[in-house]
Amino acid sequence: MTSSNQEVKQSNEPAPQAALLGKGVSHLPTQTTLLPPDNDSDDSEESDACYARVHAVKDEREMSLQVPLSAKRRYASLCSDDELLDDDDPGVWEEPGFNSLQCSIFLPNTSRMESPPKEDSSQLAAVIKMGWLDKNPPQGALYYQRRWVKLDVDYLRYFDSDKQVYSKGIISTASITNVASVGELKFEVITSNRTFIFKAESDAERNEWVTLLQDCTRGRQRRSALMPGSPLNPEFKGYLELKGLRSKLYTVVASDKVFLYKNIEDYRIGVGITSIEMNVGNVKVTDRRTFDLTTPYRIFSFIAESEQLKDQWVDAMTEAIGEALSNSEVADRIWVEPSNSFCADCGAPKPEWAAINLCVVICKRCAGEHRGLGPSISKVRSLKMDRKVWTVELIQVFLLLGNKRVNSFWAANIPPSEALSPSSCSDDRRRFITNKYRHGKYRKYHPLYGNQKELNNALCINVQCSDVLETLSLIFCGADVNCSTGMASCPTPLSLANTYSQPLQAVLLSHNLNTELPHSEVDSAMEEVHFPSPTCVYHNGFLFKTGSMARAFAERKTREEFSRRWCTLNDGIFSYYESDKNSNPNGALKASEIVCLAVDAPEKHGYEHTFELYSESDRLYLFGTDDPNSHKEWVKSIAKCFIPAKAEPLLRLGFERIGRLKCKDGLNLQTSKVGWFALVGSTLHAYLEDSHEEEIHLRKLNELSIQQDNEVLVLVERGRTLYIEGERKLDFTGWCAAIQSAAGSGGDTLSQQQLTDTDIPVVVHSCIDYITQCGLTSEGIYRKSGVNSRVAALCERFRQDARSLRLKEGEHQVDDVSNTLKRFFRELGEGLFTSEDGGTWLTTSAIQDESIKISQYQALLNKLPRVNRATLRALINHLYCVQRFSELNQMNLHNLAIVFGPTLFQTDGKDYTAGRAIEELIQYYTQIFEVDEQQLKKQLEEITVIIQVREKLNTKFPSTEPGGHFICTVYLEEKKDTAEQHVKIPASMTSAELTCEILDRRNIPVKDKEYWNCWEVIDKEEMERPLHYRERVLPILHSFGTDSHLLIKKHIAMEAMMIYLANKVDPSKHGMMKFREERSILGLGLSSGSFHDRYFILNSSSLRMYKEVRSNRPERDWPVRNLRVFLGIKKKLRAPTCWGLTVIYESKKQEKAERQQWYLCLETQPEMREWYATFLSIQNDGDVWPQDGLQPSRMSRALPDTRHGNVSLIPLRGSENEMRNSVAAFSQDPLAGGCLASPGDLSTLQ
Repeated sequence: MTSSNQEVKQSNEPAPQAALLGKGVSHLPTQTTLLPPDNDSDDSEESDACYARVHAVKDEREMSLQVPLSAKRRYASLCSDDELLDDDDPGVWEEPGFNSLQCSIFLPNTSRMESPPKEDSSQLAAVIKMGWLDKNPPQGALYYQRRWVKLDVDYLRYFDSDKQVYSKGIISTASITNVASVGELKFEVITSNRTFIFKAESDAERNEWVTLLQDCTRGRQRRSALMPGSPLNPEFKGYLELKGLRSKLYTVVASDKVFLYKNIEDYRIGVGITSIEMNVGNVKVTDRRTFDLTTPYRIFSFIAESEQLKDQWVDAMTEAIGEALSNSEVADRIWVEPSNSFCADCGAPKPEWAAINLCVVICKRCAGEHRGLGPSISKVRSLKMDRKVWTVELIQVFLLLGNKRVNSFWAANIPPSEALSPSSCSDDRRRFITNKYRHGKYRKYHPLYGNQKELNNALCINVQCSDVLETLSLIFCGADVNCSTGMASCPTPLSLANTYSQPLQAVLLSHNLNTELPHSEVDSAMEEVHFPSPTCVYHNGFLFKTGSMARAFAERKTREEFSRRWCTLNDGIFSYYESDKNSNPNGALKASEIVCLAVDAPEKHGYEHTFELYSESDRLYLFGTDDPNSHKEWVKSIAKCFIPAKAEPLLRLGFERIGRLKCKDGLNLQTSKVGWFALVGSTLHAYLEDSHEEEIHLRKLNELSIQQDNEVLVLVERGRTLYIEGERKLDFTGWCAAIQSAAGSGGDTLSQQQLTDTDIPVVVHSCIDYITQCGLTSEGIYRKSGVNSRVAALCERFRQDARSLRLKEGEHQVDDVSNTLKRFFRELGEGLFTSEDGGTWLTTSAIQDESIKISQYQALLNKLPRVNRATLRALINHLYCVQRFSELNQMNLHNLAIVFGPTLFQTDGKDYTAGRAIEELIQYYTQIFEVDEQQLKKQLEEITVIIQVREKLNTKFPSTEPGGHFICTVYLEEKKDTAEQHVKIPASMTSAELTCEILDRRNIPVKDKEYWNCWEVIDKEEMERPLHYRERVLPILHSFGTDSHLLIKKHIAMEAMMIYLANKVDPSKHGMMKFREERSILGLGLSSGSFHDRYFILNSSSLRMYKEVRSNRPERDWPVRNLRVFLGIKKKLRAPTCWGLTVIYESKKQEKAERQQWYLCLETQPEMREWYATFLSIQNDGDVWPQDGLQPSRMSRALPDTRHGNVSLIPLRGSENEMRNSVAAFSQDPLAGGCLASPGDLSTLQ
C-alpha cells in the first residue's frame, strides 16, 4: 500500500461516497452498479484510499480513473483497511446478467469487455415504459426491424436487444413535435425534420405508447437534445473518430454524460445514437491522438484530430466523471433554507454533510468528528454522495427545521469561550462535538426532563401533529422512541405517526430508533453496564480475510476474494496485519466491540472453515482457513475473549452462533436486559442478567415471529414469552435467520421435526386433532383417497413450518388431512419403529402367548427414542378412538390395520404381518401403553360430545358423502315454503356462485342494474347483511345458529352505494353516531340501557371510537377486518331512529375467541348507507361488486363427481371378507396402478 493511502486511512475526515445517479433521474434514490474492486491488495479494502486516487490521478500521465467504492463512515474504535461497501445498495456486487452486446451500425463491435455487469440502474430509474416494438428503418423500407424501446422523461431510446446497455438511437422528448396513431397498430413520432414509425403488437399496446409519449412531450418548451445539463452550452463538443467506423461521430460532453450523434445536424434536432453515463467511466490515454473511454459494458476507443484536442477531450471527460460522482442536487435543495448554508457546529459556509438523526447540516471537518462518535449517536451522510438516503420526507425535515431552529435546542447554552469557528483545530472540534451531542451539554432541557412517563406520553401526543422540533426535543431529553402507546393498532410512536399521516415525524423517529441519547456526568449512574469481559486471551496465526461489510453476505465468497493476513489476539484486541513482519495493523477490533461470533457451515465460502465477527458499529468481518484445528482454536479464543465469566459455560458448547442480545421476558416488559446466547442445533442456550443458564428448545416453541416494525423476535414457550430486540440490524438479522432455521424441521426423522411440548411432531398432532374434531364420522376415513395435489401441498407446508399451519374445516378436507398424515409416516426417515428394531416388532406379532407378547411389545416400546415413543403412543391412541366409532366411520380394527401396517412399517404390504402388528397394538392399547382407564373414558366421552354437536348442525345442513358437501336450504326473496331451495354447498362455493345457482334454477334473468345478492339473515337479532360476492358460503353455514338462514334477494341500495364510493375521494370516514353496547363488556362505564353520542373514525386499518370530537385518545380501537356489520337493530332496544347497524367483533388472535356486539344508530338512511358502503369498501379493498356484474351462466358451477379420478371407491360397508375381497380386486385393477406404490401396497388404498 502506498504511503499516501495510509495517510488517507488515518484521516478523521468523512470519506465521500459515490452517488452514481444520472441527473435526469428523479430525486428519489435508486440502486446503482459499481466496478468490483481489485482484491489483490489492501487498496481494494480501503475506500478512502480508492477515492483519493480519483483526485490524484490527474497528475499521472495515463489519466486512468478508477470508479471509487462507496465509502462508509469511520469510527474511532475501528481502524480498518477494508473496502467499506455501501450497505444501502444490495445490488452492488450482483453477477452480470446479460450477454455480449450485439453489433451496432454506429458502434463498432470491438474492444468489448468480458462478463459485463448489469446495466447501471441509474439508466433504469426514470424509465416510464419499455417493451418490444417494430421500427421502420430510416431508408423507408417496407420491412420493419425488431427493436427494444425504452421511454423516460427525457428520451425515447431503442436498442437491438433488451440486453444492450447502449442504444442504437435516442430521440429527445423535447424535440418531439407530435405523436399520433397511424394505420394498423402503428404510431409515428415526429421531430422537426424526421418521422419515426413504430408498430406495436396490439391496439392497447400502441395506444399506451402514444398516450405516454404525448404526456412526456405535452407543454414542454423545445430544448436541445442534451439533457440534463446545459444543453446550449455543453462543456465540450466536436467530431471524434471511433475506431471501427469509417466516419466521425459528433461527440458532446455535457454535465455527467457523453452523447454520440451521427452529425451536427442530428445534434441540433435532438436525434442521436446513444448517451454514456460517466459515473461508471474511466478515461485512459493510449497514444498521441487516441484515448479510451472504458465502462463496464464497452470500451470506446476515440481518435482526436490532434494531440492538443485529445488532451482537451480527456480533460472534459475527466470533469464529467467528477461531476457524475459529485451530484449537488440534494445539497442545493437543502441550502434553500438559509441557515443550512452554514455548518451547524463551526459556521463554515456551504456544508456538504449532515447528521440525519440529529437534523444538523455540517461541514466536512466537523463530519469527521461526528463519525468518531459512532452511528449510535450521529448518523453522518453526504449531501452529494448518499442520495439514496435523501428521501422527500427527510429533505423536508431539514428544510422545516434548519440549522438555526435545531441549534435553538442543541446549542441553547454555549459559552462563548467554547464556541467553534471555521478555523478551529481538530481537538477543539472533537471536544465541542462530544460535549454537544454525546453529553448534551449545551441543549435546552425540556420541562418534562427526568420524568420518563410524562416524556413518553408527551411524545405519543406530539407525533400526531406537525411540530417536529418538539419531537426532537423530547427524544433527546430522554423520551423512549420505542415506548408503548397503549393502543394495540399503534403500539409505538412510529406507528402512531404513520397512522396520523405525519411523514416528517415518522422519518425523524425512524432515524432515532436505536440512537444513544445524550448523557451528562450526572446521568452516568443510569448508563447501561455490560458484563465485564476477560482480556487475558492470547492467540496468533495466519487467517484469510475478506473486506468488512455493512450487510450480510448474499453470495458465496470465492478463495480469490480472501487476502492472507497475520492475526493476533492480545489484551482483548483482535488485530490483523499485512504480514507477520508488519508492526502496524491494517485494522483492529476490541473485545468489547464484538457482539456476535458465527461459525459457518463447512464449505459455505471458498475456504472450508470460516467464521464471522459482528461489531458494535454494525460491521461484518469474514475470516477463513482450510485447517480445522486452527479454525477451532480461533473460534474458541475469540469467544472466550468477549464472553463474560458468568456466561463462560456457553464456551463449552459446540455453538453455531454466540453473542450478546437485548431481551425482555417475564412480567417486566418495560426495561430490557442484556443476555448472552449460544445457538446449538435446535436449542438456544441463554444467560440472562441475574439468572442461571436456560435452554429454549426452538422446535417446541408455540410461536416464533418477527415484529418488523419494532425489530423484535418473539419466542413463545409454554408459560413464557421471550422478546429478543434488534439493537443492531446486522447481527439481529443473522440471529433471526439462524433461529428460524433451527426452529424449523431439520430433516426427515421424527426428532428433527417441530415438536409439541409432549414431544409429538406438530404435523402429527395437527392432523390427529383435526380428524378427531371433523373426521371421526367420515366413512372410510384413512382409506379414501384425497386429492394428490392438495395432499402434496399440505405436506410441503408442514415441512416448511408446521407450527404456522392451522387446519380449518371448510378450507381443508378430511381425506386430504388423513392422507397427509399417512404420507408423513410413509416418507419418514428411519421409520416410526426405527430401522434397527422394526423387524423385531413384526416377529413379536407371531408370539402365541398373550402375556409374553404384551411384555415384548412393552420392552420394544421402552427401547424406542423418546420422540418415537411419544408419537407412537399418540397415534395408537387416535386409532383406538377411530375404531371405537367404527359404526359411524366403517373403520374397524382390521381395516385400520390394513391401511396403517404397511405405512408405519414402510413395507410393500404383500402380506398381513405389518397389519397384524398394528392390529395388536390397537387391540392391546390399554395394556401395552398402561393407559389410565378413567382418562380414556373421559376422552371417549369428549369425542362423543363433539360428534353429537356436529350431528345437530348437520340436522339443519346434512352432509352428503363422499364429496363432503353440505346441503343447505336457501330462500328466494322471502322465507316461505314455496321459495325454498336445497343446494349442495362445496367448500369453495362463493356467495355469487350460490346466487347464480338459485337464479339459474328458477330461470330468472339478471337485468342491467339489478343487484341480486345472497343475504345472511338472523331472525332473533332482527338483522341481516349482504354477503360479499367473493365470500365463501360454507364458513357462514358453520357459524349459523338455529334462527339464521340464507336469502337470495335484490340489494336495492347497492347502486347508490357504488355511486357514493365512486365519488368519494378519501377512503376513510368520520362522524358522530349513537352507540350502545350489548352488555357492559367494553369497560367503558356506559349504561347498557341507552344510546350515547360518540365520535367515530373509520380508516383502512381500524374503527376508532372517541368520547368527543376533541378527544386525543380513542376509547376503543377495533381492527376493521375483524368486524361483521349487519343492517338493522333489535326493536326491543328502542333505538332513537330506525336507521341502525349491528356490529359484531370477533378476535382471531386468542385461543379463546373474544366476541363483542354493539349497536350504531344514525339520523338518516343515506347516512347509514354511506357508513355501510365505507365498511364494505375498506374490508374488500374497494372491490364491492363484480365489474361485469353477475353472470349466471358463467358463475354457476358443475359440482364434482363422487368418483376419485377414474377409480371408484372401495365399498365401505359389508362384512370384513367382502371388504378384503374388494381390496384384492382393487389392487389388481389396472386403473389403480397410479395410486399404488406397488401392486401389494395396501397402505395406499385410501
